[in-house]
Amino acid sequence: MKIETKYSGEVEINPKNIIHFDQGIPSFETEKEFILLPFSEEPSPFYLLQAIHTPGLAFMVMTPFSFFPDYQAKLSDAVIEQLEIEAEEDVALFTIITLRDTLKESTVNLRGPIIINSKKQKGKQIVLSETDYHTKHALVTPVAAGEEG
Repeated sequence: MKIETKYSGEVEINPKNIIHFDQGIPSFETEKEFILLPFSEEPSPFYLLQAIHTPGLAFMVMTPFSFFPDYQAKLSDAVIEQLEIEAEEDVALFTIITLRDTLKESTVNLRGPIIINSKKQKGKQIVLSETDYHTKHALVTPVAAGEEG
């Protein structure tokens, strides 16, 4: 199956890899089907969550553990049931990045991770309520950027 994408033009995808978001993603509730595409050919924690039916809609996402090794997101029983999660190893977790001119200015939403049951191809963005994480967390700290704090 071929789809039109925001950044890579037309790409061939396997329909079995389409992730279904029953409720869409907040502010994009009508978009129910997405595909996770690698950001580059090199191994990377970054991906694009591309809408299947709207070529101009893609979210830059990442696996947060590369930058935030202690990151935790507790899933409610309702989310586990809704996504039909049976085993922890079936869960993939991504966070949405807001890209700015430089990586130092870019932010990541640690409060609203995207949870995907990779076995059943079901996804949902959740909001973590009892947490210190916020929606605009610095992607790179001054120390990580090689500067003195």
